Amino acid sequence: MTDLAIVIVAWNVRALLQRCLHSIEASLAGSGIDYTIIVVDNASSDGTAALLRATFPQVRLIEPGGNLGFAGGNNRALRQLLADDTPYVLLLNPDTEVVGDAIPCLLRWLAARPELVAVGPQLRYADGSAQPTRRRFPSRASLFWESTILERRWPANRWAQTYRCADTPDDVAQPVDWLVGAALLVRAAAIRRAGLLDERFFLYSEELEWEYRLQQAPRVAASRERPPRQSVIWYLPDAVVIHHEGKSSAQVPAQRQINFNRSKLLLARMWYGWRFARLLRAFLRLSFAYELAVEATKLLLRHRPSLRRQRIAVYWQVLREL
Repeated sequence: MTDLAIVIVAWNVRALLQRCLHSIEASLAGSGIDYTIIVVDNASSDGTAALLRATFPQVRLIEPGGNLGFAGGNNRALRQLLADDTPYVLLLNPDTEVVGDAIPCLLRWLAARPELVAVGPQLRYADGSAQPTRRRFPSRASLFWESTILERRWPANRWAQTYRCADTPDDVAQPVDWLVGAALLVRAAAIRRAGLLDERFFLYSEELEWEYRLQQAPRVAASRERPPRQSVIWYLPDAVVIHHEGKSSAQVPAQRQINFNRSKLLLARMWYGWRFARLLRAFLRLSFAYELAVEATKLLLRHRPSLRRQRIAVYWQVLREL
């Protein structure tokens, strides 16, 4: 029986994916862990599928014929895996590199704690600095103050800092509400109880909503209330993964902003109701309108006109589609 299935959803990151796959092989070499790798190629145009066939024939390739997003791509693989008896699933971004024995470390740690459902490593940037990945579930306030114009103006605001667990050390194993989904090891049994990722989230926030359900999976009576503090998802800094963040989504900056904020609004509506979501949408649109006006003014003053035109195009597209 396969001990571990590793699922990677890729879109136009051929070179990074190759490095990711080599790092997986190195991490698991000599571990005695029987594993399989599944790559879902979301209609890449950079030769990803050809690379896998030529260089990594042992990798199971799924080609859905279109871009299913993060949730849809992972679900395509998970539906196949959950029909098997594979006990653990590692969701891994293609722009990651596993450091040392991080995968065996995560697997041993979770296997020894049957009361837990998921564990994630410490993510680091390419320069070795820690990448914030621990999160609390968002409050109404943090939806306004995190990753918006307010945080750009006041980066140390307490709502964004609390959301990112800035008040707790990142070098200690600890329970969390949820972890950024670039690298997450999950029990297959918990996925069967909680369900697959919600494909209404094309990109961003899908792991947040999914981990909320995973938190409730071991409980007999799930409710819409915030789970108690006995978290079943843990952060393990002894395992390290390098994350070249956003290499897929950065290829289309306007769509990145659209996807991020659409997902934020969907989550706001699901958790806090349509009235709150409408208020948040109005705030986001006003924020982008303000940014557009600032860039237009700078363009009139001939301040770095090429950059201003690029930003104006991004903000205008976001305003049209948000």
